[in-house]
Amino acid sequence: MSRAESSKKDERILMAKEVETKITMPTDTELMIDSVFDAPRELVWQAHTDPKLVPKWWGLLDGYTTRVEKLEVKDGGEWRFVGTGPDGEWDFHGKFKEIKEPESITWTFTWEGNDGEPSVETLHFEEMDGKTRLWSVAKYATKEDRDAMTEADMESGVRAGYKYLAELLEKMKSGEF
Repeated sequence: MSRAESSKKDERILMAKEVETKITMPTDTELMIDSVFDAPRELVWQAHTDPKLVPKWWGLLDGYTTRVEKLEVKDGGEWRFVGTGPDGEWDFHGKFKEIKEPESITWTFTWEGNDGEPSVETLHFEEMDGKTRLWSVAKYATKEDRDAMTEADMESGVRAGYKYLAELLEKMKSGEF
């Protein structure tokens, strides 16, 4: 690895550290994720709603890719993302319940192999002096459904995805995307 490649890799690691993400369980049936991104709300919104941008950050762990099979960002629209990795392929899917551009997205969320009810998650995009606070609350039918999500190593996926989202937002701000 060249010194320039090493420097770029180190830069990505430092940027990832700047994305502080808090994951909490406010009740037995809720999961809250809270983070701040150094980008305007419109760019964070676009990264969540553009099918060409979502695969650049969503669900990415080392060795994994994501493809968007469906992303109908409208009330009642459907979404389906398929992840591929060393251990095979799986899907995440749901329906959009309410879109308030660029303030919030409410959707149902489930994944292949989940025996429980889909969660209902609301993502909030809050403008903060050129930065964006992105916070979400997922509501599950039961504590067991919520625990199944956390036991599926969701935290690693969120943290890795937000690392890649921060990188994508930097590229978007500089005009690369």
